Amino acid sequence: MNTTTETLVMGIVGTGLMGRGIAQIAAQAGIVVRLFDNRAGAALEAREAIAATLGKLADKGKLDAAALDAALGRLHVADALNGLADCRVVVEAIVENLDAKRALFRELEDVVGDDCLLATNTSSLSVTAIASACRLPGRVGGFHFFSPVPLMKVVEVIDSELGETWVGDTLTALAQRVGHRPIRTRDTPGFVVNHAGRAYGTEALRILGEGIAEPAAIDRILRAAGFRMGPFELFDMIGLDVSQPVMESIYDQYFQEPRYRPSPITRQRLAAGLLGRKSGRGFYVYEDGKAVVPPLPAAPTAGATPIWVSARNPLLREQVVALLRAGGGVIDAGERPSAGSACIVLPVGGDATTAVLDEQLDPRRSVALDPILIDRQLTLMTTPVTERASRDAVWGALGGAGLPLTVIHDSAGFVAQRVLAMIVNIGCDIAQQRIAAPADIDDAVTLGLGYPKGPLALGDSLGAGTVLRILNGLHDFYQDPRYRPSPWLLRRARLGVSLLTPEA
Repeated sequence: MNTTTETLVMGIVGTGLMGRGIAQIAAQAGIVVRLFDNRAGAALEAREAIAATLGKLADKGKLDAAALDAALGRLHVADALNGLADCRVVVEAIVENLDAKRALFRELEDVVGDDCLLATNTSSLSVTAIASACRLPGRVGGFHFFSPVPLMKVVEVIDSELGETWVGDTLTALAQRVGHRPIRTRDTPGFVVNHAGRAYGTEALRILGEGIAEPAAIDRILRAAGFRMGPFELFDMIGLDVSQPVMESIYDQYFQEPRYRPSPITRQRLAAGLLGRKSGRGFYVYEDGKAVVPPLPAAPTAGATPIWVSARNPLLREQVVALLRAGGGVIDAGERPSAGSACIVLPVGGDATTAVLDEQLDPRRSVALDPILIDRQLTLMTTPVTERASRDAVWGALGGAGLPLTVIHDSAGFVAQRVLAMIVNIGCDIAQQRIAAPADIDDAVTLGLGYPKGPLALGDSLGAGTVLRILNGLHDFYQDPRYRPSPWLLRRARLGVSLLTPEA
């Protein structure tokens, strides 16, 4: 099937938000679209809504009059399912229910020709399970778009275990024709985007559950790390009624793989109706549609207490000393701290307590500073016995350096280290399982989730060895297989090559 040059007729079953978006980009790409919905009048409503959207694009000068008329001329309403008989491709975008999708595909097989490609826009169901109900399962593939379809320029092309090669090839070419980046993936739980997204929220929930930091502090740290929204802002925007079932579904589909373990926090909050913006209260309280965010606590005034910085990494020590001086701090430059000095350690993957004891420092006068992303943000971590005076001496000096500073309780890996390392590790394991090609994984995540970098590029920027050190530190501290390094990461860190390096 040549989807790039021939006049293609595409059927779309289900004319809700997703179906309308797919129909719009297809019509704009020169494809004849037949819209069908089993609710009377829904397909006509969809056509009118698409026409209104295209009209707005024309009003803004983003679509000329000829292109507008041509696109509208390609949009047709089918009054019955047999109105799709001449379609070469049919994309279903109905309710996310396996039985409903299977029943629809069986009906379609009685309508369309044997060479018609049947595609499902499922976001969470097995494409193989849908295909298995068909007379010709080899012609079924996954074609998972993201909302809003015209703006989210990525689509997952899912190869069923029963699918023939031409199906994925055809959908890949079709994605390119409508202006989207195709991500070719195997049929596994969460495909690529939802699979790769498991680390960001679940690790933040674990940090919250351990009492290390509050939602606003975690969000602030991760925004400074380059994310558009913090994990708890994201939970509130999506709604726990949507995100919690996805977390539980992927965890269960992977037979309780610890890397994807959800948190009891979100289940309890879902039961309480604390959904987020839509309910007026989630991890934040909303007034007039806006979150009430606690202000960043003011830093104490820099005092006269000398501050000693660990010299285990001389370059990092120089950076920290420069920040302390910029904030008016007094530096203890000795090889060992003088009596009365406050002390700073700079652990990677470790907690403040372990790092302080390892350097034989007084835990009452010591704090840890996260060396990761130190040019963007400062995260200060206390031991359980750090005295307020020592904490405030360091806080006051660093607080005057002009960077946002957050104080947290003791944690192996701070906040950013933990979350970033988990994102990288899950991305590496997707590559290790050959679910998708390394470059496709990164493109899927940046386009589908809006992360500042894909997980493999992120690992390269941090350094594979650094990520491995963080994960090993977390694994040693918690004795939890959640933090075991992926073989993909482990081998490339040892070889000193990019995480984006594919295998021959």
